[in-house]
Parts: sequence; structure tokens; C-alpha cells
Amino acid sequence: MRSLLIALSAASTLLIAVPSYAQDTAATVSTAVARLMPWQDSVQAVGTLRAAQGSDLAAETSGVVDWIGFDSGAMVAAGTPLLRLRLNDEPGRLAELQAAADLARITYQRDAKQLRDQAVSQATIDADLSHLHAAQAQVQEEQALIDEKTVRAPFAGRLGLREVDLGQYLPAGTAIVTLQALDPIYVDFYVPQQSLGGLAVGQTAQMSVDAYPGKQFAARVTAINPKIDPASRMVQLRATLPNAHSQLLPGMFATVMVNVGAVRQQITLPNAAVVYNAYGSSVFVVVPGKNPTVREAAVTTGDTRGDQVAILTGLNAGDEVVTAGQVKLRPGAAITINNSVVPSDNPSPNPAEE
Repeated sequence: MRSLLIALSAASTLLIAVPSYAQDTAATVSTAVARLMPWQDSVQAVGTLRAAQGSDLAAETSGVVDWIGFDSGAMVAAGTPLLRLRLNDEPGRLAELQAAADLARITYQRDAKQLRDQAVSQATIDADLSHLHAAQAQVQEEQALIDEKTVRAPFAGRLGLREVDLGQYLPAGTAIVTLQALDPIYVDFYVPQQSLGGLAVGQTAQMSVDAYPGKQFAARVTAINPKIDPASRMVQLRATLPNAHSQLLPGMFATVMVNVGAVRQQITLPNAAVVYNAYGSSVFVVVPGKNPTVREAAVTTGDTRGDQVAILTGLNAGDEVVTAGQVKLRPGAAITINNSVVPSDNPSPNPAEE
């Protein structure tokens, strides 16, 4: 009888301890409130910067460098003389041809006066005029050969590094210096063909480069290639952006985000709040009360931006959702909320590089 009483007493103690045990095992989680936020669909791509005008300058003819009129990295205006090759007998040849042209002009003018007095025939005048035009053409031809020995800036821009020296012999076509017009600057990028329907000239875009972590550059789509690459099924686009301080240089690798469609209101959550499974996505919604619990709700997710994900169905604005600690939960589980540390909810995160 005594042993039976001891057993009953132990069982009673165990039953009394159950509520305390259940309370001690409430899972600690962090939460966030589902919010309606402005949402802009976008297409992300990688691209390459290129100058609005860019050229590696070279002389059209061969010769020895006689004069250099620029410094590496200088800004130049269109038409600025940059380099001249040595002139050998070209000036003498030009003077000789100019003298012949002057003589042909004088002969033509004299015979034209005599024609009025019928001292010469019309055939003589015609021959004089032909000789004058031929002599003038030879002068122009020689002047063009001399001009070819002077390299000028074809447009305004910034020069690169000088690649030649005084006295150096240059074969025709040898690169002298690069010239780049940097403001504005272009970014060329490719997007999948299925994104083409939402893209149009004039849409805004944001661009970032590794050289300036955390900085966004505003751009605008200015051209869409009318042909899709049959190998990759990608279409090429070009966006234009200002570059007054020459921070961006041709050849840089860039990440481009093009805004598509109109801005709309969308329920959003931190991406960490969603439990992704093979059979669908779900979240744990907080059931408020003195001892809060959770219920599992199936949701349909949309696009993501940064640390945020759009929720298309399954939630209402204002619902409190578990964002960390879901692995410990089941429907109806008791929870303790601790939001001292919460997952990021930044639409444009800029993680620090290691």
C-alpha cells in the first residue's frame, strides 16, 4: 500500500511539471511585419562600358616623327594637331605646283582678254582653262599628302598614354595614342529574349561598377538592337549616362538594373522569412495572445530585390511573420519573440567586400 502511494505521488508531481516544461521549451524567434511597399519590376544584366566616341589614332602615311604636340592624359578639342611627321621634299614640290597653277591662271586670263579682240580662238581658251584646272588639282593633291603627315584629334576628348617618341620611324597605321570622349558614356549589355516585351527606349536603369562599391549611377536606355543573337537568344541594349567627372572608363565591367513596367504596391517580406520546399513555399504567421503561437501559411512568391521578396498570395499586409528560427517550429508551437537581431530587409544591399 505504501509503495502504491509513493508511485501516485510521483505521477502527480510529473503531471504538475508538464505545463512548466512546455513553457520552458517555447522557441525563440525573430519576426517582421508584412508591409505594402512600392515595387518596381526590373531586369538585371551585366555589361561593358564604352565611350561615346573612341579611337586609337594613327598616321595615314609612313615617316619619321618630327613634332609631338600633346601630353599623355590631356583633354583636347576637335581638330587639335597632335603629331607631325617629317616633311622632306613635299614643301618644295607644293611650291613648284603652285607656281605652275599661277602661270596657268595668268595665261588663261590673258587669253580671255585676247578672245574679246578675236586674237585667239575659243579652242585656245578651252585648253587654257583645262590646264588651269589640272594645275589646281595637282596643288590640292600635294597639299593633301602634306596634311596626311599631321595627325589631328577627330573629336574632343581625353587622350591616353603617348606611344611614340621624337625621331621614331612610324609605318602607316601605327597607333600613336588613344582618344576617348567620356561624357556621356555608354553601357552595352544583353538580356534574355523573354524580357524584350517589357523593355523600351527611354526606360530608366541603375548601374554599378566594382571600382565604386555601393555607388549607383543613373542611366537611360537609348537603343535596342533590332536583331537577337541566334546563338545565345539574347538581345543587346545600350544605356547612356552622364560622366562629367570621368569616373567611368571604357572597358569597365558593369552590373545594370533596368526598371520595367509601372510602380505598384506589393506585400514584401525579408527573403529569410520564406521556407522554400519542393512542394511549395510557406511562412509561419504569429498568432497573437498571452502565449503567442504560430500557424503555417502557404504563399506564392514573386520577384526578389536585394533582401526582399514579393508575396503574391497567402498573406495580408500587417501579418506578423517569423523571420528566423523556423527550423524549430511546427503549426501550433509556442514561441518567444526576440527582435534584438533580425535578418536584413534592404532592397538594395551593398555587402562589404572581404
